[in-house]
Amino acid sequence: MNENAAWMSEQSAASLRRLLPRLEARFKERTDPAEWDAYVTRLRRHFPRLFGRLHGLYGAQYDFFYHLESILASATEMWLARPDELKALDALREADPTWYRSNRMVGAMGYVDLFAGDLKGLCGRIPYLTELGVTYLHLMPLMKMPKGDNDGGYAVSSFREVDPRFGTTEDLVSLATELRHRGISLTLDFVFNHTSDEHEWARRALAGDPEYRAYYRMFPDREMPDAYERSMPEVFTEDHPGAFTYNARLKKWVWTTFYTYQWDLNYENPVVFNRMVEEMLFLANLGVEILRLDAVAFLWKRLGTNCQNLPEAHWIIQAFNAIAAIAAPAMVFKSEAIVHPDEVRKYVSLEECPLSYNPQLMALLWEALATRDARV
Repeated sequence: MNENAAWMSEQSAASLRRLLPRLEARFKERTDPAEWDAYVTRLRRHFPRLFGRLHGLYGAQYDFFYHLESILASATEMWLARPDELKALDALREADPTWYRSNRMVGAMGYVDLFAGDLKGLCGRIPYLTELGVTYLHLMPLMKMPKGDNDGGYAVSSFREVDPRFGTTEDLVSLATELRHRGISLTLDFVFNHTSDEHEWARRALAGDPEYRAYYRMFPDREMPDAYERSMPEVFTEDHPGAFTYNARLKKWVWTTFYTYQWDLNYENPVVFNRMVEEMLFLANLGVEILRLDAVAFLWKRLGTNCQNLPEAHWIIQAFNAIAAIAAPAMVFKSEAIVHPDEVRKYVSLEECPLSYNPQLMALLWEALATRDARV
């Protein structure tokens, strides 16, 4: 172990010694002693890597320990809210951690409205999916979204509310439960690079709340946007040139990598990380077993780079992974990185995303079908 690794290990152990009594004082009496012991065992196992990643992201901030405690408190609160049936699934998956590699896994994906009308209708079609042998069902975005432009649902207005045209959050829980009872793992998207400009956080930012303005990246003039764009490629060159949108109400330039109505979150702010931990674990507690992480390459920004695939983007995902392993170990991550294959593979690991899209293969498959030519 080198000197830096030894120091990090010592700091991690010291931090956990300080934090555990504080967590126990707040939460231990709210659960069964055996369950609490199992939770603490997972916390001890995964805390060193969580601490290392969070320290890399936020360790230079004067209030790092405060945010570290807040993040653990959020994870613990969400674990306490986790239904007993899902905690039982956690235990099963910990005993079989590579369950998703089974040769019996058969995947399907689709749009709720096009396949079954709404979530209740989809629940009625589970026997059909079972007959097909499906064990993995990925539903396209169904959380609350703007009524107009919404990037197919990837502009999320609420991570906790199902869009009314699909049903209710209760309908989603019922569907997830029935799927699980039939041996089908539910997969949903976690759009965590940005929110829609109709999200409550964006609305509060528009209303002038400085706390929520700090959730996003905003600039008073073009000086910094121009500096960033000198080394950044455009994503949608025709629909949305550049990566910034001027908001007349804010009188600021907002970072919008994809579309003007999708505001990039500011992960340099540890409060944003904490809030997104809560949103992630809320989805896990609904019964989501596989979480597709959207636009992972774009999470971190640094002047003078292309703002893609930066080390901090990996650290963010690895920190989320450690938290899920502590508070919802039945859930695994799947990365969506539409970047060069050499970069795609860097997201794939047990400590980051055990599953991943292969964008090059997907494109070649469609090209082969369209051209009737399977040559590479």
